Amino acid sequence: MSTKDDFLKYLCQTSKEPLGLEISRAEGSRVWDNTGKEYIDFVAGISVANVGHRHPKVMEAIRKQSERYLHVMVYAEAVLDVQAEFARELCLASPIKDAQAYLAVSGAEAVEGALKTARKHTGRTGFVSFAMSYHGDTFGAMSVMGRKEMREPYEPLLEGVKFLPFDDTESLAAVDRSTAAVIIEPIQAEGGVRVPSAGFMKVLRRQCDETGAVLIFDEVQTGLGRTGKMWAGEHWGVAPDIMVLAKALGGGMPLAAFVGKRKIMQELAMNPPFSHLTTFGGHPLSCAAGLAALKITKDEKLAQNAAQLGEIFRNTLEGLKRMGLIAEVRGMGLLIGAVMKDAKTAGAVVNSARELGLLVGTAMHDERVLRLVPPLNITNTDLITGLELLTKAIQKAGGK
Repeated sequence: MSTKDDFLKYLCQTSKEPLGLEISRAEGSRVWDNTGKEYIDFVAGISVANVGHRHPKVMEAIRKQSERYLHVMVYAEAVLDVQAEFARELCLASPIKDAQAYLAVSGAEAVEGALKTARKHTGRTGFVSFAMSYHGDTFGAMSVMGRKEMREPYEPLLEGVKFLPFDDTESLAAVDRSTAAVIIEPIQAEGGVRVPSAGFMKVLRRQCDETGAVLIFDEVQTGLGRTGKMWAGEHWGVAPDIMVLAKALGGGMPLAAFVGKRKIMQELAMNPPFSHLTTFGGHPLSCAAGLAALKITKDEKLAQNAAQLGEIFRNTLEGLKRMGLIAEVRGMGLLIGAVMKDAKTAGAVVNSARELGLLVGTAMHDERVLRLVPPLNITNTDLITGLELLTKAIQKAGGK
């Protein structure tokens, strides 16, 4: 039996048509399959490989930490130097003043912790989220997912969740003194790379301040330089009370966090103590990789790089839009959405691109949208070559 047969038989499948590439290795912004075929990667593990695959400094950090210790004690009981150093650097880099970080394993776990903490801090039960949002697939995270079709098979979920239209300022009046927290992606990725207006984000911050609701930014996909700023909220000069991070945070290792104001985060140590626990959150190996990735992001100016390369990306796509092959171009930095005329066409582009040696994907909640998220340190050569392959794939799918 082949590896692919084992994959299909023994791994629980979450779709009827998995990508199915048998991966041999990955390096930088390129991936190879078991036949030796090479692909330029415009998926990056869905925004995980911001610093590229197997960055030498990340690999060295993992090696050094693996020679010292792995898991020795559950989260925040033993003093682990690599964990403490990572938390310090993350808090200092965050847009939140006087911050503390709770380290987790996955984005959904971090969302759960952020929602729990907001309820405990405010003593309220209501949540506000937005249509087409995605925050994870555990019960609490799914309860604030803004797509009814994804929630319905698992209902009843958390009660008291209001879903508002995204980027609709007038609807924000629904945030009131019964609201424990508002959770929002500064740019909706799975929702089709939808970017809100500056006015909407500022009114949202003001409404939370006036009502005492906790403002949670889900920066799982948008954070760590992806949008051309270290944090997407910086584009509008708006800082959250709690920020959720994952994906790129571990440099390719499983690592997540929710970072919040100290006065909010301290709730987890009292009434009762141990009110939020994790065994593997902040694993030393992941923290070592995350610390290296955070330093790379700052030292190599990856946010600035994303902004500059994003302009090249957008200019190419705008040219295709003028040719009538793309309906709309969305996004910031290297989080870019190319809206095709329909989901079938987008799917054809994905397949054609793969045949040509380029990996691209579509947004979960809007399959018309090609979600394009290459590593932030992709070389100019790989970017230009990848865009040439994408252009060919779009032309083929568009019949031109």
